[in-house]
Order: sequence, then structure tokens, then C-alpha cells
Amino acid sequence: MPTLEFHVNGRAAKVQAEPSDLLVDLIRGPLALTGTHVGCDTGQCGACTVLVDGQATRSCTLLGVQATGCHVTTVEGLAQGGEPHALQQAFTACHGLQCGFCTPGMLMSAAALLRDNRNPSEAEIVDALEGNLCRCTGYVNIVASVQEAARLMRGEGAR
Repeated sequence: MPTLEFHVNGRAAKVQAEPSDLLVDLIRGPLALTGTHVGCDTGQCGACTVLVDGQATRSCTLLGVQATGCHVTTVEGLAQGGEPHALQQAFTACHGLQCGFCTPGMLMSAAALLRDNRNPSEAEIVDALEGNLCRCTGYVNIVASVQEAARLMRGEGAR
């Protein structure tokens, strides 16, 4: 079984994997980072979204070998120094989650958006979250949460 090497949440990682092993299975299995959820197994629900070299990526459709040499960020990697990321703070403050199953994927897709655009329009937020499905919220509070996180990241303070 080959050993794959990549970085996960800022740390070097080595895992033994079959060439057919999916990245999501490596993240949740040998790396024991269970914040990344498995939903549909087809890349349509977005629950397994992680950042691969900064790009929002469905980890259930990416082979682990394809992540070799890449920098992978999971939802566990958003917080820095024990402090929640602005998105995590905003999702809590704005009630952007209910059951929480879709939340890790929503957070990671929103993180990719806010990395490149600190002042997204509502339409840009909706577009960035398009591939993330939620059965509970109706998306209104999720969009509000991303808007609030953008304000926080711009240093405007909480509303």
C-alpha cells in the first residue's frame, strides 16, 4: 500500500492508502478528522467540502492520491490558536445552522469565497454556496452568517 504525503490543517500528514481511496475516507479514517461529513457520496450535497490548495473541493469525489503534495484544510483547520474563525462565530450568532450536518461544507465553501472576496454581494454568496444542500434552514440565515463573517473579517465588528 503506497504512502501518501500532503499537508492537512497546516501539518504534514502521511497516510497509507490504496489508489482507489477517496480523500474523505482518509480524512475521516486515518487522520481522524470527523468534522468533514459524508452525505451523498456523489459530490452533489457539499457536506464533504474541504479546501484543497485553497479551492473548495468535494472530498468524496477526489482520490487521496490526487491530494498528494497539496494543502488540505478541513473544518477543524478554520479555527486558529483556539479562537473560532469569523465564519464559525457568525454561524453561531446568526443561527446559520440547525441540525449541523451541512455546516462543515457550508463553512468551507464560504471560507473559499471570503478568502478571495471580503465584500461579497448576496448573489455572490448564493453562487458560492450553490452546491451545498441544507434541508433545515432555507438558507436565509446561512447567507446572513456569511455576510456577518465578511463584516467581521473586514474589521467592522459584529452587528
